[in-house]
Amino acid sequence: MLAKTCLILSLWRGSVLCFNRAVDLDELRVLLARHARPDMNTTIEGVLISKVEQQTAPTTSMSGTVLALIAQGAKQMALGDRVYEYRAGQYLVASVDLPVTGRFTQASADAPALGFGLVLHPAMVAELLLQAAPGDLPSLTGPTPSGLLVSDAPDELGDAVIRLLRLLDRPRDATVLAPLIKREILWRLLTGEQGAAVRQLGLADSSLSHIARAVRWIRDHFAQPFRVEELARLTGMSVSAFYRNFQAVTAMSPIQFQKQIRLQEARLLLATHPNDVTGVGIRVGYESPSQFSREYRRQFGAPPSQDATRLRGTIRAEVPAVV
Repeated sequence: MLAKTCLILSLWRGSVLCFNRAVDLDELRVLLARHARPDMNTTIEGVLISKVEQQTAPTTSMSGTVLALIAQGAKQMALGDRVYEYRAGQYLVASVDLPVTGRFTQASADAPALGFGLVLHPAMVAELLLQAAPGDLPSLTGPTPSGLLVSDAPDELGDAVIRLLRLLDRPRDATVLAPLIKREILWRLLTGEQGAAVRQLGLADSSLSHIARAVRWIRDHFAQPFRVEELARLTGMSVSAFYRNFQAVTAMSPIQFQKQIRLQEARLLLATHPNDVTGVGIRVGYESPSQFSREYRRQFGAPPSQDATRLRGTIRAEVPAVV
């Protein structure tokens, strides 16, 4: 008889759901714990594993475009004014690379937070969409989805994740079978509750892909001033449609988004240039040192010089923040 489990859904939904689960979370936890590494990487390309043994303070980073499935523990993720929580048996999809603030809310040495991640590539999604038969996927309707969404993991998705992780113990099989199971996982996402967001990731002409183009432009040119009209023209949208869709995906205005990117880049630079606060502020686009210091302190809780001293030697290679 299957165990009945109650999961608290993401904070913005504010509800409790009880249901039967066939997914073997125990096996999933064993596999994740056995193969977890400090850098989160595994021998299967695009597969990430996180293991965190204590609750953490809020940390800012980029989300990446990724599926994150929690097997144990819980994590909060803030995007603009939205707060999401996902825990054992739930998954989050980040369909756009976004500046987020996350923290583990349930993690200890005896019961570490354990998570699975799979990097999502638009080309792989597009390939599946082309192979799907007419009527296999529902038509895209409704507003542009948020760049982050949380759902309960269906049994089929959890089963595919477990089979993919088993291949870490069978490297001879992984070369052939891992790509097939990744495709199965993507298909489960496309046909699941978050299918609209994942589907738009693979459509070159979707509203989400247009906003992702603007997001990439801001990331690549974060130090440059811009006008919203210019970004709207880049996406082929009217100014009002662009602003509305950008807010829907990122929970921020374009200017607020640029500020988040500037401050994150400044923090990375300060880890290696702790004695050049003014220079770092200028490099990321601030003309006023006082404004840079004020906004930096508001974002990270400490002035740039103090934070730089604390950060020295602690910055690691960038990995998706939602796993």
